[in-house]
Amino acid sequence: MTRKRTGARSAAGRLRGWGGVTGMAVACAVTASLTLLPLSRAGADAFGGFSGPGTAHATQTRAEDCVDPEASLPPSGADGPNIARIKARGKLIAGVDQNSFRWGYRNPENRRLEGFDIDLVRAVAKNILGDPDAVVFRAIPTNQRVAVLENGKVDVVVRTMTINCERARQVSFSTAYFQTGQQVLAPKKSTITGYDTSLSGKRVCTAEGSTAFDALKKQSFGAVFEDEHDGTGADEDRLTVPNQLDCLVRLQLGEVDAVVTDNALAAGQAAQDPAVELKGDKPFTTEYYGVATKRGADDLVARVNQVLVGYRSGGANSPWTLSYRKWLEAGLPGLTAPPAPKYRSR
Repeated sequence: MTRKRTGARSAAGRLRGWGGVTGMAVACAVTASLTLLPLSRAGADAFGGFSGPGTAHATQTRAEDCVDPEASLPPSGADGPNIARIKARGKLIAGVDQNSFRWGYRNPENRRLEGFDIDLVRAVAKNILGDPDAVVFRAIPTNQRVAVLENGKVDVVVRTMTINCERARQVSFSTAYFQTGQQVLAPKKSTITGYDTSLSGKRVCTAEGSTAFDALKKQSFGAVFEDEHDGTGADEDRLTVPNQLDCLVRLQLGEVDAVVTDNALAAGQAAQDPAVELKGDKPFTTEYYGVATKRGADDLVARVNQVLVGYRSGGANSPWTLSYRKWLEAGLPGLTAPPAPKYRSR
């Protein structure tokens, strides 16, 4: 604990000169990234080309034979053991982020957790429990999203979590509710031009357990992106961090040259700091966010998929579109609809 407090003071000292809104945002980010712990609050006091409408069908057997990980169970309103447990408790326990601007972040004015993912959590709670505030929010780091489900700490994880085959072997996913992709975030004055050879020799930060790290493992273009551990702990968590926001802090401190992350998250970070920008014309991957549950929680997956049917419906006035306009349109303009759902047989 002492080491973290000392680090925070040191970081604050190096931030002199940023000033204004940016400096305030950086200081808040430093504090959040260095002191984040799993938190729990209940109810209203909680800290609080894309494809168009339609349905696609895919065949998938076991996760071990994963071919199309975005294919999920058909929607259903039927109760089951997991739904019954939530109703008996009277609260939906959701693993979320509290540091991702516009997705899941704590509003400094009212201390409520807000954002696009948070709106979706409340829609699930309203469907199951009849009350959008019947939620226990638990803030979790990026690298603990799977673990908190496996350990039964939360019912769902709604935290910009990409659906892929590796994760589908560990948890169950709803249909996709957002399309995104990996992109490079760097200072505007940087010579980095995108996910290309301009990364050679550059220090690149990613979140532990993220698809961004996996992408760099496959093709790094000579970037330095893995921590070198010398046994003293001095170099740990410098390039590969528990929480994605930590990367923005390191970028602002000059400790790394670039960040690779989902463009949806990077757009929010660019909105927080006008000195950085997305590099490259478009994402270099195509990925989809899903609501994750414990593996085999089929009744809960089917219920979330039913919620998503209604969430997508209504065209320009759908809950999805209204939430997108409120939180994301300024940084990710031009989206007209969520991804079409894909279903598989049980």
